[in-house]
Amino acid sequence: MSAARKPSPPESTAGPSPIRRTPHADQAGRAKSPKPSPLARLGLRSDWDIALHLPLRYEDETRLTPLDALRDGATVTTEAEVIGTEVQGRAPRRQLLVRLRDAHWPQDGLTLRLFYFYPNQLKLLQPGARLRAHGQVRQGLFGWEMVHPNWRVVDVEEPLPQTLTPVYPTTAGVPQSYLRKAVHSALNRLNWHDTVPQAELTRHHLPDLQASVRLLHAPPALALPALDVGAHPAQRRLKFDELLAQQLAQQQARAARQQWKAPPMPDGGGVETLPALLRAAIPFSLTAAQERCVAEIAADLARPVPMHRLLQGDVGSGKTVVAALAAAQAIAAGWQCALMAPTEILAAQHARKLADWLEPLGVRVAWLSGSQSKKERGAALQLAASGQAQLVLGTHAIIQAQVRFARLGLAIVDEQHRFGVAQRLALRDSLRAGTQGSGLQPHLLMMSATPIPRTLAMALFGDLDVSTIDTLPPGRTPVRTTVLSAERRDDLVARVGALAAQGRQVYWVCPLVEESETLDLQNAVATHAELSAALAALPRAADWPPLRAGLLHGRMKTAEKRATMQAFTAGDIGLLVATTVIEVGVDVPNASLMVIEHAERFGLSQLHQLRGRVGRGAAQSDCVLLFTSPLSPTARERLAAMRELADGFALAQKDLELRGPGELLGLRQSGVPGLRYADLAHDADLLEAARDTAQRLLRTAPEAARQHAVRWLGEGFDWLSA
Repeated sequence: MSAARKPSPPESTAGPSPIRRTPHADQAGRAKSPKPSPLARLGLRSDWDIALHLPLRYEDETRLTPLDALRDGATVTTEAEVIGTEVQGRAPRRQLLVRLRDAHWPQDGLTLRLFYFYPNQLKLLQPGARLRAHGQVRQGLFGWEMVHPNWRVVDVEEPLPQTLTPVYPTTAGVPQSYLRKAVHSALNRLNWHDTVPQAELTRHHLPDLQASVRLLHAPPALALPALDVGAHPAQRRLKFDELLAQQLAQQQARAARQQWKAPPMPDGGGVETLPALLRAAIPFSLTAAQERCVAEIAADLARPVPMHRLLQGDVGSGKTVVAALAAAQAIAAGWQCALMAPTEILAAQHARKLADWLEPLGVRVAWLSGSQSKKERGAALQLAASGQAQLVLGTHAIIQAQVRFARLGLAIVDEQHRFGVAQRLALRDSLRAGTQGSGLQPHLLMMSATPIPRTLAMALFGDLDVSTIDTLPPGRTPVRTTVLSAERRDDLVARVGALAAQGRQVYWVCPLVEESETLDLQNAVATHAELSAALAALPRAADWPPLRAGLLHGRMKTAEKRATMQAFTAGDIGLLVATTVIEVGVDVPNASLMVIEHAERFGLSQLHQLRGRVGRGAAQSDCVLLFTSPLSPTARERLAAMRELADGFALAQKDLELRGPGELLGLRQSGVPGLRYADLAHDADLLEAARDTAQRLLRTAPEAARQHAVRWLGEGFDWLSA
């Protein structure tokens, strides 16, 4: 169906070639660089690329709706006779009105309103011409109309299409008609060898690949309901193939690592070993979930192949002590351990806690960060290089080129998804260098306080072993969560002042550091000034110290941030106004209220992390989510989930459904590729099937596995780099 639109590139009736290039020359005969083909501008460089360029949606032009059956807002295809045309306005705002009628509605039944038209089209639209138009109808002041529909002149009794009309993702200058011809040509040229054995397709009730792809480009009308919700068997086949390629790459990477060597670190098991002494020194007992994770990590460390394990747990579940016991096992075996955290606040938190536990047991701890003086940094580098420092903690400064270890056997990366790909590669190279040319790979333990739904963990971390702390330590008081309109902000400020006067401590989180010209949001600097004034106005006894409000954000100098956190931890600051820099790693048991401004702008996992900063003492703690009206449906659903759910894994699953994996884990910034077809929130069964098939293919049909991975991941795909 040809729409009346702006001029487009000429179209070859034979169908475009996706890879042909036409040389050009200027007037002097010099060769010019060939212009990229229209398809290349969409990233389509092979027939397989074109075949997998699936429609965004479909238009149903397989049936006609008579004019007397039109319904306001419906998208329909109708066929009628032109009874008149009229050009209104002047260029560039001219409009062409085409009035239509049919046998069911002889009077002026429908008006087509066209914004782009050309003189040759006016010749086609003469009274008596028969048009077939597709678009949304609406009832205006002057009757039924379609605004700029797709249309074409047809003969009487011209047959209707037998399949839905695809509408493809495109860009300027690449019309739908061009794409449809390109797809048709590519489908006919492809070698449709199926890389998935028939036995696997039968096992998982999946259709043939060629039939699936062809159907998705030209489906029957009856398929539309299933296509709209992504549940059609043809869609499931492509989702499965995509997930299978991903699982093949991850499992092959896992298999390749089994060929590497790492220093074995057996746990001596005696009462005088460092892990046993650490257990005796900590003032609490481990939960059953912590004990299970400790045992899993200890078994990995004892093996002569490198551990690659993800330790995940909800806020406050006790990951740090599990990591400390892993570090103790490595140190007891004569190896160094490095712990890297994404922010200096979190790294300093770990340093204080681990030093308090391990230094009394004779462990030498060194600290590395970008804010150190040259003298401090030089001393820390010497301790790491000489092996005197058995535990080195810090930020990404640990992976810089000048850092060397004498015998690095274990690296622990906290909040690992916050590090970009380049930083993780640098860490790997640094770890390898730390074994002093022995050919050994250090063990790697990654930690995450962002609970990861099982399907997301399988898809993104399928090459890792996963340990989960799924219970909280006893004695943790659940945090009450209240959702409050920003219109009641003054009442909340008064409540905060009353709490501070009682000696309780409060966090107040803002989305911005300073006032923005583009965003009308509460900022930390202005809020700090406002709350400082409110605290100063509170009545206090003459011999009581004044109430203080502190300010913490990412633009402050490291020394200022450290001093502010130390003052808040010591209780000298009653109210801490901050940005999300406090999201992880801050542990102040006396803080019992968390206020989050513009909570509707945060994701569920981030809100849960912030809420986890309170509820760490025995007193009842509260989290207040301030929102600004009006709320979008998604924001309303998110805040309701925060009020109703306390479990981080349940919230992470909800966040996955609402926002997708990229936003949930910040993967858009860390370089982890997304999925084009599969939806991790809804296709868990296909992911399980793909994982099982990948294991069988690698074992019984490795060449088919390689071909499948190449088809989906590209010709440059290399098993060992997966």
